Amino acid sequence: MPKEGKFFDLFNAHAELIVEGGQQLVAMMNSLANGADGVDGFAAAIDKAETSADRITHETVSQLHKTFITPLDRDEIHQLITRMDDILDLTQDVAQTVALYDIQRATPEAVTLAEITKACCEGVKKAVNMLHSMDNAQAILSTCRDIDQLESDADRVMRGAMSKLFRDEPDVRQIIKLKAVYELLETITDRCEDVANILEGIVLENS
Repeated sequence: MPKEGKFFDLFNAHAELIVEGGQQLVAMMNSLANGADGVDGFAAAIDKAETSADRITHETVSQLHKTFITPLDRDEIHQLITRMDDILDLTQDVAQTVALYDIQRATPEAVTLAEITKACCEGVKKAVNMLHSMDNAQAILSTCRDIDQLESDADRVMRGAMSKLFRDEPDVRQIIKLKAVYELLETITDRCEDVANILEGIVLENS
């Protein structure tokens, strides 16, 4: 593979921010589950990570236009950084939804989903950090399989959470609020799985 380290540096920097967003999301949900007031600090940290990640995404696309020989297929680079950016966009959506809906307490299921999303984010970072060398092909594929399993876990948790919500929650407004949060959290794992699928494709084509 032609050596163009700039793209891998950008991927790694973006992946760090994805994990930061996931960590802040778990902290937010744990805080709400424990009855703490306010989520502004967590939301601000997620906003900061998302803004920084946007700059990295724009720089990556700019580099694509400037670089004659790229280390990966141009479409793959564009797809990868775009799908990575989707993860943080959704993380920001969760934080904004919690604030806009004035959600005062997180359920155990919301905490569990947030923890699964964080694990997915950490998996994305782990796989992306190894992408610079196809000597890591099997380790990358293994990590991608772990992400796929986490996404399945999130599906299962969300189905249970929805069932419990509609069965036990008497307040229709609360149902609407929590349903939106559950769906957004689960969708983060979907986007992580999208990244894993792109990474699998890159590995299979280049190893």
